[in-house]
Amino acid sequence: MKNKIYVTLTTLIVLLGACTGDFLEIKPKGQTFFDALPNKQGINLLLTGAYADIDGVNGTVGDGWASAVTNWVFGGVSSDDAYKGSNTGDQNAINAVEGFFSDAENLYVSQHWTPLYDGVVRTNDVLKALKLATDMTDAEKKLIEGQARFLRAHYYFELTKVHGKVPYIDENTTNPTVVPNDHVLWPEMEADLKLAADALPSRWSDKGRATKWAAKTYLARVYMFQKKFQLAKDLLQDVYTNGGFSLMPSYEQNYMIKTINNAESIFEIQYAVNDGFPNSPNAGLGESICGPHFIGSSGFYLPTHSLVSAYRVGADGLPLLDDAYSADDILPFATNGSSVLYKGPVDPRLDHTVGRPGVPFLDWGIHQGLSWVRDPSNAGPYNNKKNMFLKSELGALSNTTGVRVFPNANNYRLFKLSNVIIWLAECEAEVGSLQTATTLVNLIRNRAKNSNVVRFADGTPAANYKVEPYPGTFSTKDYALKAIRYESRIEFAMEGIRFFELVRWGIVGPVMNNYLAVEGTVLPYNKGKVFNVGQHEIWPIPQRQIDISVKDGKSVLTQNPGY
Repeated sequence: MKNKIYVTLTTLIVLLGACTGDFLEIKPKGQTFFDALPNKQGINLLLTGAYADIDGVNGTVGDGWASAVTNWVFGGVSSDDAYKGSNTGDQNAINAVEGFFSDAENLYVSQHWTPLYDGVVRTNDVLKALKLATDMTDAEKKLIEGQARFLRAHYYFELTKVHGKVPYIDENTTNPTVVPNDHVLWPEMEADLKLAADALPSRWSDKGRATKWAAKTYLARVYMFQKKFQLAKDLLQDVYTNGGFSLMPSYEQNYMIKTINNAESIFEIQYAVNDGFPNSPNAGLGESICGPHFIGSSGFYLPTHSLVSAYRVGADGLPLLDDAYSADDILPFATNGSSVLYKGPVDPRLDHTVGRPGVPFLDWGIHQGLSWVRDPSNAGPYNNKKNMFLKSELGALSNTTGVRVFPNANNYRLFKLSNVIIWLAECEAEVGSLQTATTLVNLIRNRAKNSNVVRFADGTPAANYKVEPYPGTFSTKDYALKAIRYESRIEFAMEGIRFFELVRWGIVGPVMNNYLAVEGTVLPYNKGKVFNVGQHEIWPIPQRQIDISVKDGKSVLTQNPGY
């Protein structure tokens, strides 16, 4: 489906007119737009345009780095999983996101907001045109409406996670500039996703389209952010039991181009390269600066010492749940890449997630240490592995045009069965059975145990790998939640969800302040940085949006506390 997007966008640009970048402004009141498009062909063009924004890149504001669907900035770099990377001066607006000193005029704050509201506008245009169509059956309209409302819920969910209360603009809004941000939009997202779950099929031939299972998973996610665990549990159980998905045999298969859209995948953002447009804008352009320095990319979004240390396990193969992160936990590494100095046992998912000095990096050879990182003093010694492609895929499945070498065909998996299993385990721990929660977590751990491990050329394991399931039922709810949250981190590291999960769990303050204090001992730019509880869980409303949203001479948008 992704291959269709830029073919149709030329038509859409002509019909929609030029974008100003201020998506709360009123559109021209002329009817040419809807006179041209309220038919089956035009509405499908509009829907394709609405899908085009789902990767967070709309082609009008920056390069989509701030609004990338991977959430590598606001969900990753802002957490204890990832450093900004590159060097201090490059994209220095991210420094304020990473160090929690953003203001309302921060470029990344504003460039996160605008493309996502563009997505809202596009979905609303689909729904407006749908009301006027006379050449479509009710069944066809239902399928279009379900997809449009799924997409609208997605855009609002992304806006809400970062900015908190945002104005609700729908297809009936006549003047977006006077709509206040007076509540969190959970009810509106719930309504859209419920309709989508009822309207959409279980599968499409076009892999990138939303399905009923994707909608149910998303609705469960919305419920979990509100602590509606029983409602989320019922939905997740349905997806788990009846969705027809299964765990891939080996962990790394969820992060390889050759295994995209696999049996575990519930909803993937489809990437395509070398489609006739410079820099392959259909190939995760919002993450285009996150490739490793050694291939000529910019070297952003790199794993932290904290993340690497989290993969240590005890002699029993279980994670060190009660070991609070300290400077003593930082794993040693060989600066020349000649060896792996840490001999203790580690979870094998570590080396499928992180490129470590001295360890084979896919088929690119042994990771060569600090020479593979653009500025080690600003980014540590590690590389991200999950978004990478094979050396054997260079050119064929990676970008060959323009200035960006990293965009590639490795889809972003927004929802996988493994997500559903971990979230269902959390819901069981909260309102159900600790025994069931344990069983679910052990499904994930046993998959890790039986997965391939990274090996040297002679076949020997690259580290002392060990992972075992929990031997008995979680003893208490508190212990279960601690184990589940830990499992979430090591299973989904570098996938852009870590910060939002810390906020959702209510533990972001102590975790981040401890992390910043420890990391400040090895990377000086973190020294003295503080996370303020009650403020830094979300970022500001962009000042530009406050300035243009005015009624009776006063702004209708309320700024978030502390900004």
